[in-house]
Amino acid sequence: MYSEILYDVADHIATITLNRPAKLNAFTNTMMRELIDAFDRIDADDDVRVVIVTGAGRGFCAGADLSGGGDTFKGGGSDVQTDVGVPRDGGGLVSLRIFECTKPVIAAINGPAVGVGVTMTLPMDIRLASDSAKFGFVFARRGIVPEACSSWFLPRIVGISQAAEWVYTGRVFAADEAHEARLVRSVHPGDELVAAARALATEIAQNTAPVSVALSRQMLWRMLGADHPMAAHRVDSRGIKERGKSRDSGEGVMSFLEKRPAVFRDRVSDGLPEIFPGWEQPAFF
Repeated sequence: MYSEILYDVADHIATITLNRPAKLNAFTNTMMRELIDAFDRIDADDDVRVVIVTGAGRGFCAGADLSGGGDTFKGGGSDVQTDVGVPRDGGGLVSLRIFECTKPVIAAINGPAVGVGVTMTLPMDIRLASDSAKFGFVFARRGIVPEACSSWFLPRIVGISQAAEWVYTGRVFAADEAHEARLVRSVHPGDELVAAARALATEIAQNTAPVSVALSRQMLWRMLGADHPMAAHRVDSRGIKERGKSRDSGEGVMSFLEKRPAVFRDRVSDGLPEIFPGWEQPAFF
């Protein structure tokens, strides 16, 4: 079905593998469209509880495919046009789709992650890296600017000063530095990376209510832009009211009291309760 990614579901975990190993999984418009389609499938499939994204071969993603030479970025960010004459940034389209995903997303960064190769991981919830991974926000060294919504995500993850240093210098740095700055959660030997990511994914998939996780994911990300804790209090109150009367809530309490595994039956595909008053996806203009 796909030509530049692999897609697999097992044990309630969807694994997306960037699959251009001969090119270190360099990002193309085809890969952009396939990633967006894969996340559409993930949201529609109730068997999927968690997502892992990794790369084939020795790289995660070496950034944009530069086979166009000096004209690589001349036409803008992608082949997706707008009615205001500004091509949409392809990395940004992927990042926004991941941001809207209803399932937790774990990045298993198995090698170099440079340019869009690192910025596409920022809207993922948890990042694990191999000890051979390298990172680089190299845009200024290519004469362009950060993309994939990274000027929003990166300072929120590592702070403005660290984000500024990496973006202004454009230097490539190792996994240990990424870990120290909390860009990645942990660093693993290469042959243990995916297993560590799957262990974390399994902990989520086997123990939590999918609808609760979907709502919690959106609560955490959306409240990053709130200007007062009252905004979170409004959302929390609506969420507790809606989930408190659900089948899952009763099951969660009784399974705890009866000391047995919970069997959660509410489905994400049936729709999430509206707990975000006034939230609207901003228009592109």
